Amino acid sequence: QVQVEESGGGLVQAGDSLRLSCSVSTVTFIRYAMAWFRQAPGKEREFVAAISWSGYNTAYGDSVKDRFTISRDNAKRTGNLQMNSLNPEDTAVYYCAARGGVRSGVIYDDASEYSYWGQGTQVTVFS
Repeated sequence: QVQVEESGGGLVQAGDSLRLSCSVSTVTFIRYAMAWFRQAPGKEREFVAAISWSGYNTAYGDSVKDRFTISRDNAKRTGNLQMNSLNPEDTAVYYCAARGGVRSGVIYDDASEYSYWGQGTQVTVFS
C-alpha cells in the first residue's frame, strides 16, 4: 500500500513564498519518481515540477520556471516544492504524485505516468 500526502498550502499575498511538503509512505521500499501538479478553477490539470529518484534530474512547467524548486529527501521519503514570487495565477489545488518502478535518473511530466496521488493542498494567492 502506498500513501501520498501533501501539506503546507495556505493563503498568501502576491509576492510571498510557500513551501509544500509531500510524504510517501510504503510498506515495501520502492524507488519512485515524484512530481507536483496543480489544478486551478476552470482549468485543466497542469504539470508543475518533477524530480527523479536520484534527485539529480528535475523538470519544471514553463509557468513556474525560476520561481519554484522541487527537492526530495529519500531517507525521509519526503519531497518539497519551494514556491517563490507567488502570484494569483498560481492559485490552485496542488497535488503530489509518485511513480514506482523507475530508474534512478528518470523523470516524468505526464500525469498519466503516475499511479499514486495525494488528496491535494490548496494554495490561494491574493493581490
